[in-house]
Amino acid sequence: VRSDLHRAAHQKGPPRDATMDRASLGVVLAVFALVGAAAAITSRPSRGGSLDYGQIERINPLALPDSQALGFTQVAVAPPGAKLVLIAGQYGADASGRLAPGYAAQLERAFANLRVALDAAGATPEDVVKITILSVNHNMDKQRLVVEARNAMWPDTKPASTLIPVPRLAVDGMLFEIEATAVVHTLM
Repeated sequence: VRSDLHRAAHQKGPPRDATMDRASLGVVLAVFALVGAAAAITSRPSRGGSLDYGQIERINPLALPDSQALGFTQVAVAPPGAKLVLIAGQYGADASGRLAPGYAAQLERAFANLRVALDAAGATPEDVVKITILSVNHNMDKQRLVVEARNAMWPDTKPASTLIPVPRLAVDGMLFEIEATAVVHTLM
């Protein structure tokens, strides 16, 4: 025992066991850092936000206006390894390009077209994290229609949303357009 102590006292550099202890300590510290980061993320003050690894995180910070009743969320975060789906602006026309008559009919058709596009990409409305709406000569009557359509398509898991009033769109008579970004979970 005495010679082992003597050898350890005069050995140059750290003993092999100490090197292993430092590596173990590094792993333990890394785990504590990850647990602390996860706790910090989940403790952000928000309405309806949740963190579930592999799921889309939807956050409505308390410091921002409550947007849930209007049919959207303030922030959506995609999980690692997910497939990003970008849907071009869908508008109120059938497959032949014929526009539906009037704003309400075009809005309804545009949302139906969005469902078709999502399905073609293997996505669902619940996978949508962001929408951008373009609305010609927007007013509060049109706003009510938009809110109803958003809430019908996303009753629970609402995407982030931007609505931009515009004087006109690409095609004469086109009154409404919606584009979307979706996140589809992939098996890893």
